[in-house]
Amino acid sequence: MKQFEFFATSFMALALLFTLGCAATPTEETTGEFIDDSVITFEVKKAIHKEPNINSSEINVETFKGVVQLSGFVSSTSNMDKAVEVARGVKGVKSVKNDMQSK
Repeated sequence: MKQFEFFATSFMALALLFTLGCAATPTEETTGEFIDDSVITFEVKKAIHKEPNINSSEINVETFKGVVQLSGFVSSTSNMDKAVEVARGVKGVKSVKNDMQSK
């Protein structure tokens, strides 16, 4: 019976450590958040690429906890505004930071 109690206690302690080890902090993401952000980044890039007047190769997209950051250079402010609008329309995007500059 002592061995069972020792094993059960050890198992619970390990389970607790693994659970706490996967917890997010304000500056780090959980694995699930990382995957979600990767999907959001891909979807934003795809949506911007579909826009005919925007050169999507000049726009960098990064996502952290649902917040999308757009950076790079675009040919006009109207293209900049359109890229922000398109990014906001993607499912899962909480907000968009615009760090783009016009040429």
